[in-house]
Amino acid sequence: MRIVKTDKAPAAVGPYSQAVIAGDLVFCAGQIPLDPATGNVVPGGIEEQTRRVCENIKGVLAGAGSSLPQVVKASVFLKDMNDFAGMNKVYSEYFTSDFPARSTLQVARIPKDCLVEIEVVALIK
Repeated sequence: MRIVKTDKAPAAVGPYSQAVIAGDLVFCAGQIPLDPATGNVVPGGIEEQTRRVCENIKGVLAGAGSSLPQVVKASVFLKDMNDFAGMNKVYSEYFTSDFPARSTLQVARIPKDCLVEIEVVALIK
């Protein structure tokens, strides 16, 4: 097992790792729409927040030696399922073919009262 730590995504804000590599898989912690430079939630709605989350995921995966096309499973957590279409619009800009398996759930609350959190499992290149 190897711990992934990168400045290409927000630092962990608790007792967890940005990602863990186990065998040929990287397990990424859930990403919320924090700007890695400031540590603040990005302004805007579901599309802006989803875009930042996907960029954070890209950064964590790069730090692990992987990339978005290597994602095999994504779990999406939404504050409001009414934001599904907006999230999906941006998500589909990042995942364009050979889509990973995915679950999408509405949850009661996301850290920092964000609108979206996404976690992924990916293959190592």
